[in-house]
Amino acid sequence: MDQSRKEGNRLPIPQIDKTINRLIMRDEVYQTLLNWIIEGALRPGEKLLDKELAENLGVSRTPVREALRRLEDKGLVEASAGRWTRVAEISDSDADMLYPIIQTLEELAIQMAISHMKQQDFNEMEQANEDLRAAIKAGQPVKASKADADFHDVVIRMSGNHYLITILKDLKIKYRWIDVLYFEDCANVIGAVDEHKQIVAALKTGDLKGAVKSMQVNWRNTLKRLQTLPEKQSQQRIAQ
Repeated sequence: MDQSRKEGNRLPIPQIDKTINRLIMRDEVYQTLLNWIIEGALRPGEKLLDKELAENLGVSRTPVREALRRLEDKGLVEASAGRWTRVAEISDSDADMLYPIIQTLEELAIQMAISHMKQQDFNEMEQANEDLRAAIKAGQPVKASKADADFHDVVIRMSGNHYLITILKDLKIKYRWIDVLYFEDCANVIGAVDEHKQIVAALKTGDLKGAVKSMQVNWRNTLKRLQTLPEKQSQQRIAQ
């Protein structure tokens, strides 16, 4: 037995409880602000006051400031030193640059996933697509965006490639932000449901070429639909 134990001395156990709690709080503040931006509670161009946010969340200003810096690194917040901090504007070029990258990576995910997918995975995709249809019909853009993400996440997860999953998760933070705005025009996006059905049908039969082509069609049409949002909506919600 260790001599210190024999003598009844306390072992040098690290005091980590307080640090863990602080880290959890920082992550919760960040995740809360991230969700508010992604889900549209905080709109593009809206000013962000750390004091007001801290009071609302019941925390000090320090974790709020840290969260805002992390969001700035993600391109979701922009700041002018000593003047203002605000939710970043969304430009048309954001989607133009982002969507083709995600499309290409999801095509790769399909190639890795198709031989591993089972009926349970198809059921999960079909349920997500039904949730998407219901959310579009009910005019619920946040739920529609989540259902759409859930659909695509099945293929990404089944790729089994940790690096690909991590890269897409990071890219889709800003994608979800744009996606909620996209689904606000529900009449314009219902075609996504049928496109998803084509993807599942190809995956079920092991038709890799058909699945990849259907995924391409879905992403390209999504970008086209986003680019043709009604003029009034574009002027109000997407910075030119």
